[in-house]
Parts: sequence; structure tokens; C-alpha cells
Amino acid sequence: MAPLAVVLAIIMGVFAAAALWVEADIRDQDIAERTAAVEKLFLQKLDKDTNLMIATMRTMMTNPSIERAFHQLDRPTLARQLGPLFASLRDKHHITHLYFTGPDLINLYRFHSPDEFGDEIDRLTTIKARDNQDAVHGLELGALGTLTLRLVMPWRSDSRVIGYLEIGEEIEHLISEISEGLAVDMLVLVDKRLVSLQQWQRGQALMKREGNWERFASQVTLAQTTDRLPAALDDLTLQRLLAGRTAEIDDRGRSLHLAAVPLRDAGQRHIGDLVVIRDITTLKSTFNWSIVAVTTISLLSAIGVLGVFYLALDRVERDYRRQHDLEHQLLRYNAEYGRILQLEKLSALGTMVGSIAHQLNNPLVGVVNLAQLAERGVDDPVRTRELLGEIRSAGEDCRTFVKRMLAFSKVSCFESKPTPMAALIEDTVLLFRQTENKQLPVELELPDEPVVLTIDPILLRHALFNLLVNAAQATTDGGAIVISLAREDDAARNVPGWSLAVRDHGRGMPPEVLEKIFVPFYTTHSDGTGLGLPVVQHVALLHDGQVNVSSEPGRGTRIAIWLPDSLPSSLPNTPPSSLHDSPDHKHDAA
Repeated sequence: MAPLAVVLAIIMGVFAAAALWVEADIRDQDIAERTAAVEKLFLQKLDKDTNLMIATMRTMMTNPSIERAFHQLDRPTLARQLGPLFASLRDKHHITHLYFTGPDLINLYRFHSPDEFGDEIDRLTTIKARDNQDAVHGLELGALGTLTLRLVMPWRSDSRVIGYLEIGEEIEHLISEISEGLAVDMLVLVDKRLVSLQQWQRGQALMKREGNWERFASQVTLAQTTDRLPAALDDLTLQRLLAGRTAEIDDRGRSLHLAAVPLRDAGQRHIGDLVVIRDITTLKSTFNWSIVAVTTISLLSAIGVLGVFYLALDRVERDYRRQHDLEHQLLRYNAEYGRILQLEKLSALGTMVGSIAHQLNNPLVGVVNLAQLAERGVDDPVRTRELLGEIRSAGEDCRTFVKRMLAFSKVSCFESKPTPMAALIEDTVLLFRQTENKQLPVELELPDEPVVLTIDPILLRHALFNLLVNAAQATTDGGAIVISLAREDDAARNVPGWSLAVRDHGRGMPPEVLEKIFVPFYTTHSDGTGLGLPVVQHVALLHDGQVNVSSEPGRGTRIAIWLPDSLPSSLPNTPPSSLHDSPDHKHDAA
């Protein structure tokens, strides 16, 4: 869970960083678009007002009385005829300057300052109009530290220049209109090297402003649309703006984004800058809330995912622990089962050893007793010969029992090969008839088609012979023994196979006997060994088969060896044992 949580935290961190980067890029694009719009709109307004001033000038130049008064240097007539027009232009169109200047550039009349005249006008626009003899317009920095849009046009009469007409306006109203139209604040700054402190102070007093000359090291404020400058707008921030970059500052809880537009005069000289101030408080707040909302939703979603994942992992872990505990219990049970099985094997081994000892002890006791009798009757050769005969007979019994035990121990040897079943059954029946004294009839129920199975023929013949011997022992009324071979599938394993069955018509077996028939050395006959059916079961298991027994008291018994069609590849292929090579093994198995 911890690595997953770390990965989710990293993803959310990257998302937040990307969102902030995108938001900063959007803000930069917004201020860039606003700045471009300010610059474009500022130039458009300059052109518009310039066209208005051109139209005004041409209207005045077409008035003969005004032309006569200008030609005659008649100041009172000019004041009387143009005074009302100038007042109207000032009130309605923000015209602040109207000059009549002679051909020698000596001022004749200033409508905004009638008492000042007779001085030489040496401004760039006037000089360029004189030199080019054409209209010239553009921004100019006034003597009092004002920034004015000026238009100077030569006044010709009879192909002769009688003087120059100049009209101008302060750009403050343009700044205010742009500020209102584009929802930005604006600040006009000029280079201090282009204006003196005294002139600037006079201009501030004339315009009824209160500026701060010392606010910036290299720039001074000429106009602004805000009541006060942001406190965070310092020299460092200003230098960043003048270098062409943007800046973001905080001012009394507001977030402000700033950029600058260079200002050039009529001579294309860089005289100052127009600072654009965009209030992005609402935009930033909205974005921040959006980021918070998205982050919160993402965080809750991540917590939900982690919770679901945790629950799933917890369930998987519980299942794993349960399975682990079950496996441990199973291992303990297996170990306990192995221990119990070992004890059972030891118990069975003890039982077998006890049975063997019992089987050998009886004749050996007789041998010892007979030997003692022979010692006493050494003077009677006939009696001694009889006793020795009995001793030999007891030894023969012991040897026969030992040979049977050796035959049983060698049953596990295994070598399979394709074997015709009909021939194997017939050979076994022939051997049975040669060794069985009762001469019981044997009936065969075999399929019409040849049946060939991959088996160990010696082991299977040995098992079938044991079944025939048991059937003969169980038959008391001379009934026939029936051997059948029929196809039969193992329903439990869904494996095809064959059933080799031996059925007798004897007395049958009660349930308590059926439960013990595969226990080694268990027998109901006084002369039996109790090894016949255990050997049969062992042979069937070696062939990956099984033994099925059904018996009813008084009606006989049916014992069937089920064999698969083919042996599995995992069964061993053991070389034949001495049991197979012994010339008399058939008789020993009986």
C-alpha cells in the first residue's frame, strides 16, 4: 500500500505542478494579449484624434477672416474668433493646445496661455513641419513634463507659408478610456533624463497632481489611472518590466499582473513606457478554488481507490492466511498421518513377524521334541527312522512357508508388455487344472474380439491363479468357476478399462470377513497363508488398477481385477525378478 500511496502522491504532485504551470502560462498569455490590445488601441486613438485635429485645422484654414488676422498678426481678432471654438474643442474633444506661430517659428498666440507669446517654438514637430513643409504629428514631451499628442501644419496663402498652426492634446483622457475599455489600470512613465525636476513640479502643480519624483530611480510618473501606485511596484520590479518581461505582485490582498509598452515620440525616440496593470485576483482565486476542488476530488478519489484496494488486499491477505493456515494444518495432518501410517506399518510388520514366528515355531517345536525323542531311542533304529521322517516333514513345511513368504516379497517386481488376455487366461486355467485336486469345471466368458493389454503377464497370471485357488477353496458343492473379461470404465476417474473377474458358487463371505480379506496373513482356512488376496490387490495397484469384491453368504463371491486400457507413463519399468525366472514359480504362487 505504501508504494501505491507514494505513486498516487507523485501523480497528484505532478498534476498540481502542471496545473500551476498551465495557469501561469495562461496568465502570461492573458497579460500579453491585454498589452497588445492596449498598444493597438492606444495607436488607434492617437490616429483618430490626429484625424480630428487635421479636420479642425483645415476648417480654420478655410476661414478668410482667420487667415487675414493671422497674416496681419492680429492677436485680438484671433482670440475673438477662435476663443469659443477652442473652448468647445477643449470641453468636448480634450484639445488642450492651440498655437499660432509665425514663419520664423516665433509664437504669436497660445490659446491655453494667452499671456505667453513671442518665444521661439523649437519643438521637434514644429521643426520637422518647417523642414518638410508638410503636416507632422506625434507624441512629444512638453516643457512642464506633460506628454502631448501634437499636430503641426504649415499655413499656405498664395503659395507662401504665412505661419504654422499647431494643435495638441494631453493623453490622459486616452489612458482613461483605454483603462475603462480593457478593464486594466495604466501608468505613464517617462525617463527622468528627458525632464527636469523644476519643470515636472510646475507641470504637477498646473495639472493639480501630487507625484513622487523619488519613487523610481530612472523613471517618473506623468499620469496614472489608479489613485495610488502599488507598494510592491519597486525599482526591481520596474526594471523587470522595462526589460520586456512580466511581473506579478500583491497589493493589499489583490494579485496584480504587470507588463510594459514602450512609448516613442514623433522622432521615434524611446521617451518612456506605458505600464499595464491587470487585476487577476478573481481569476487567480477562481483558479485556486478550482485547483483545490479538483485536488480534493482527486484526493478523495485516490483515498477511495486506496480504500477499496486496501479492502481487496485485506480480503486477499485473509484468504491467503486462511489458505496458509490450512496448508500448515494439512502438513501437520500429513505428518500425523505419516506417523500413524508408519505405526500401522510397524504394527502390520509386527503382526506379520508374529505370524511368521508362529508359523515357524509350531513345526520347530515339533522338530525339537522329535529330536529329543530320537536321542532317547537311539538304540531303536526303526523308531529313530520314523522320528527322523517326521522331522524331515516338519522341515519341508517350514521350507514351503519360507518360499511362499519370499514369493510374496518379490511381487513388487514389475515389467509390462502388450499381452493377449485370452492366452494368459487359458494358460492360467491349464495350470490351475493341473494343481487342483477337485477338478472343478471352469467356464470362460471372453469377448469375441481379441483383447491385448499392456500388463506384466507373470504378475497378472499369479494374481488370477490365486483367485482361482480361493474360488476352489470356497466351492463345496462342485459348482463351476466362471472367469469373465468385459469392458468396464472407471466412472470415478473417467478412464476406460477392462474387468477380469472370477466368480464362484460357494458359501460366500459375511461382512466381517469382507472387511479383512486384504489384511496380510488373515485367513479363514486352517491351511491358508492369508497372502493370496493381498497379493492380488498389490498386483492390481501396480497396474494402476483396483480390486472389486462382492459376496453374498450362501450365493458365492465375485472378485474382479479392473485394469486400464494402457498404463500411465509414471509407473516404473522394473527388470524381472528372480520370481519370474524361477522355473517353479507357478507352483510356489499357488
